[in-house]
Amino acid sequence: MSTAADDSTARAETHTFQAEVARLLDIVAHSLYSDKEIFLRELVSNASDACDKLRYEALTEPSLLDGDGELKITITPDAKKRTLTVADNGIGMSHDELVDNLGTIARSGTAAFVEQIGADGKGDSNLIGQFGVGFYAAFMVADKVTVTSRRAGASKAWQWQSDGKGSFDIAPADTDTPRGTTVMVHLAKGEKEFLEAPRLAHIVKTYSDHIAIPIELAGADGEPEQLNAASALWSRPRSEIDDEQYTEFYHHAGHLFDEPWLTLHNRVEGKIEYTNLLFVPSDRPFDLFQPERKTHVKLYVRRVFITDDCEDLLPAWLRFMRGIVDSEDLPLNISREMLQNNPVLAKIRSGLVKRTLGELKKKANKDPEGYAVFWDNFGAVLKEGLYEAADYHDDLLALARFRSTGQEGLTSLADYVARMAEGQEDIFYISGDSIDALAASPQLEAFRARNIDVLYMVDPVDEFWLPMIGEFEGKKFRSATRGNIDLDAIGTTAESDEKPEPAADNALSSLTALLKLTLADAVKDVRESNRLTDSAVCLVAGDDDMDMHIERLLRQHNQVDMAAKRILEINPRHPLIRRLADTVAAKGGEAADELGDVAWLLLDQARIIEGETPPDPAAFARRMTAVMAKGLAE
Repeated sequence: MSTAADDSTARAETHTFQAEVARLLDIVAHSLYSDKEIFLRELVSNASDACDKLRYEALTEPSLLDGDGELKITITPDAKKRTLTVADNGIGMSHDELVDNLGTIARSGTAAFVEQIGADGKGDSNLIGQFGVGFYAAFMVADKVTVTSRRAGASKAWQWQSDGKGSFDIAPADTDTPRGTTVMVHLAKGEKEFLEAPRLAHIVKTYSDHIAIPIELAGADGEPEQLNAASALWSRPRSEIDDEQYTEFYHHAGHLFDEPWLTLHNRVEGKIEYTNLLFVPSDRPFDLFQPERKTHVKLYVRRVFITDDCEDLLPAWLRFMRGIVDSEDLPLNISREMLQNNPVLAKIRSGLVKRTLGELKKKANKDPEGYAVFWDNFGAVLKEGLYEAADYHDDLLALARFRSTGQEGLTSLADYVARMAEGQEDIFYISGDSIDALAASPQLEAFRARNIDVLYMVDPVDEFWLPMIGEFEGKKFRSATRGNIDLDAIGTTAESDEKPEPAADNALSSLTALLKLTLADAVKDVRESNRLTDSAVCLVAGDDDMDMHIERLLRQHNQVDMAAKRILEINPRHPLIRRLADTVAAKGGEAADELGDVAWLLLDQARIIEGETPPDPAAFARRMTAVMAKGLAE
């Protein structure tokens, strides 16, 4: 880092933009996007955040507000200079913060935009409006942007400047620069509409009326005009708020730019008092599955912003929620340490969870198709609560939806139980990486033949909550890939389905014994299967063994050193198995050498069907070649 950060007399520094920023600015500069007014929404939103942060820091350090205690945002058009200035007296930025915040992609919306626009930059330019792209949206209308900032409590100020073409300069600013940040947009040719007061007033009223910080338009006569209501949107009655205002607040609070799928706005009064304005997004945020599992709901106390990183406000399995919670009971000077295990916060959290789950249940009943879209986006996250939150098991099981072998679309557990086959006592499921792969699993053949529905479990969290929950309405969850499942007493098969005769008992017993002997070091057992109808072989786990899919997941994360031995099941009615059984019966002990390679190929075939790689690909290829050569020679 240059020593300019420590020497106010230093010369200007030139920095290059982070690669993603340079790419983004190129997309913005060459976009044909028409709704450019969005840039003002983004600058005002950033200014509002800066004021909120200062108000919070001033709770413990009141001197930060000395000399300028009324927080506000001022918009100043200058027709002669062709500039539009958005200034705030908020927290401000230091030298390093200017470099970090304006030279790299820091906001989630911006990062998601760059990812979605496409590798070649030729994506839909309207995405700029959807994502806003934060501060960089200013370059949609500017040929140069100048940012002057002094951080609250600091004596030095800094000026950032760029034409958006690959680099930016930072130099010391005047020592009398006021606290806060001033963004001066030097408007490009053809953008003079953003110098017109009525146009600016309309933009602010449309996008930023909900912001609680006063937004003023500097007038030519020196008298400022306040453009927004400057009252917290969540404190207003719901009857006074329309869908457009809710949507714009969602964009501002959540830094997302889709439409909210569900809005929860209510005030709780009683022993504790709080207001919540929460949203469920329509689309899946890009950071939903990041390891931090961070929630994104802001905490206010009596309309004063406290933090946007309160882990105890909502559980991680509701981290898709966006919005705010405003408490009347927490102290204004509450610290992060005080928030932990705070009884008031615990009651707020409980109330928020119950209301959210209740509203989701209503949506599931009233709009099953819309709920299906929600579940595809956030079901995997919501199911984390089945593993983590015992108090909400019943609510979450009622909300859970699954795809299955027996019907199109999603099914609830209650619907599954209602249509269980005659004689069925368990809820059968099969777990894996994808529905397409599971649908082709040989372990489902007998279930399909007998019209027994099997649930697909394709989310990693399924492997953790299933053994913990155990059952639903008295019906146990049972893996279709585990143990010796007897389906003879369950369901019905079509009368026209004529099964081929199985191999003779003595011949099958001899083949089974030979396979056990040959594969003794690789399998736990070899036995006749009653779950196969079309395939020759499959692998299953013993009743006391770990499920094969979860073992595979643990091996991928180096949590398990080696694969456990599985049971190899053979289909006594399959032509290949019948032929092998006849060969063993005819040749007796001589068949052991002749069928050794075939035995290992059967095992590798079962592994491949399960999505596994043969442990010795070279041996697999050699055996396959030998068997094929022998077959062609006969």
